[in-house]
Amino acid sequence: MKFTDGFWLIREGVHLSYATEVRDVRPQSKRFTAHAAVKKVTRRGDTLNAPLLTVECFSPAEGVIGVRVTHHAGKRRPGPDFALTEAEDGAGEVRQEGTVTELTSGPLTLRLDREGPFGLTFHDADGRELTRANAKGTAFATTGDGAHHMLSRLALGVGEQVYGLGERFTPFVKNGQVVDMWQADGGTSSEQAYKNVPFYLSSRGYGVFVNHPGAVSFEVGSESVGQVQFSVEDQTLEYYVVAGPTPKDVLTRYTALTGRPALPPAWSFGLWLTTSFTTSYDEQTVTSFVDGMAERGIPLSVFHFDCFWMREYQWCDFEWDPDVFPDPDGMLARLKAKGLKVSAWINPYIAQKSPLFDEAAALGHLVRRPDGDIWQWDLWQAGMGLVDFTSPAARDWYAGKLKPLLDQGVDCFKTDFGERIPTDVVWHDGSDPERMHNYYTHLFNRTVFELLEKERGQGEAVLFARSATAGGQQYPVHWGGDCWSSFEAMAESLRGGLSLSLSGFGFWSHDIGGFEGTPDPAVFKRWLAFGLLSSHSRLHGSSSYRVPWEFGEEAVDVARRFTLLKHRLMPYLY
Repeated sequence: MKFTDGFWLIREGVHLSYATEVRDVRPQSKRFTAHAAVKKVTRRGDTLNAPLLTVECFSPAEGVIGVRVTHHAGKRRPGPDFALTEAEDGAGEVRQEGTVTELTSGPLTLRLDREGPFGLTFHDADGRELTRANAKGTAFATTGDGAHHMLSRLALGVGEQVYGLGERFTPFVKNGQVVDMWQADGGTSSEQAYKNVPFYLSSRGYGVFVNHPGAVSFEVGSESVGQVQFSVEDQTLEYYVVAGPTPKDVLTRYTALTGRPALPPAWSFGLWLTTSFTTSYDEQTVTSFVDGMAERGIPLSVFHFDCFWMREYQWCDFEWDPDVFPDPDGMLARLKAKGLKVSAWINPYIAQKSPLFDEAAALGHLVRRPDGDIWQWDLWQAGMGLVDFTSPAARDWYAGKLKPLLDQGVDCFKTDFGERIPTDVVWHDGSDPERMHNYYTHLFNRTVFELLEKERGQGEAVLFARSATAGGQQYPVHWGGDCWSSFEAMAESLRGGLSLSLSGFGFWSHDIGGFEGTPDPAVFKRWLAFGLLSSHSRLHGSSSYRVPWEFGEEAVDVARRFTLLKHRLMPYLY
């Protein structure tokens, strides 16, 4: 979000107040707090009728320094918040010399000088400046619509490049881009993202994590070309600078804070094949696909049943469509006898026609509007409601509906959707709807992943999830969402996966051949190599199948070659 109009002017309706002068510093052994006036104080009267910003500097973990800037501290904070692993009493050390106060944590030092304009500088172990919040780098803004924004600006060095910010399909280097953290079901050909992670990695050897689960707007050298600006509509802004010097060091420290990726089971690294989405299929179709792969010498590890394993208009009821799959127990047993694992599609929505809708409504497990009505709409599923995963009882209820499928022989779930979460609702635990919009998918994926761990054992849980935010790397695997069947879309997917990998996620996949449309053989064959050299590999489409023989005999050869190559590489991967 932009607040200025070029270098000299402020946008119409915007009033900006910058931290200008340090009025005092209150050091403790492992942290310090500074108070900054938003104008130069030359006499006592200047302290009246003017804001004062509180700047808290602390270290939650070795090599990580946090800055929390607050205007009005009395705002209610209902959550949700990212679950961070922090040192109990802090990991920093404060020292003062003259007008300078420093906070050091491992190889990272934050320096504040009471003399001169307000500014924060971050240095590495060799004293090299990594970045800084300049004289206008710490501020709040009010806008004509009455909104209040907190913002910070961190300097970019000459040639410094910025990466990450979740799974983004725009250019890999984020310099020059406006990046808004707001979950959306926008496919791979737009600036929207399924996985918004307010963390970026710098080529200069550090990272920055904005500790806010809701909407965060990043201007990456796009408003002030030599700075990264990030802002939130709130009274407080908290961010962490994470030390390197290498990208591996930064990501190691960042994931120690937000959660390490779990290691998926070995079988999940093999080739997945699906029914595709709106195609026509039944057990005969499934059997022909599985046998066809075996006959052609293409090892298959997982077979996935997409949405229409359930009856139309009833997603989710978690019941096999009896007209299509009259003997699900026998079918799953037959697939297991062929050495396959089984995946089934689910989402966090309950359609009105599903028998579970009335049950969930009566139990209070569906999200409600402020007037007490159940929130519903017809987009995706007719009259669908949204499971309220902020309620422990609703989480248990949802998990309880999945357990019979696990008992039946399903091994894992594709946890689809979770992006279009409304903000005109009331959550069971009182969460702020704006903050819950991005965070909802985290609760959904965690609920399913923890059930799988409980029922299948540690190290045997795996999802195929589309949406995520910071910390979501703990519940792998994630795939790149809806892409077209073209070389351009393959490049979009690659950029998304690379960006996600630099946002702390260790395991990622995509729809080989593309999702929408039908790829020509050249696209399909090239995508096979890309897909089978990704951590997880899935053949999946929308309205057409992705069995290799649909694309010619050479495609079969390519699928076989790269699947076998991946199997040979497994000792290096697992």
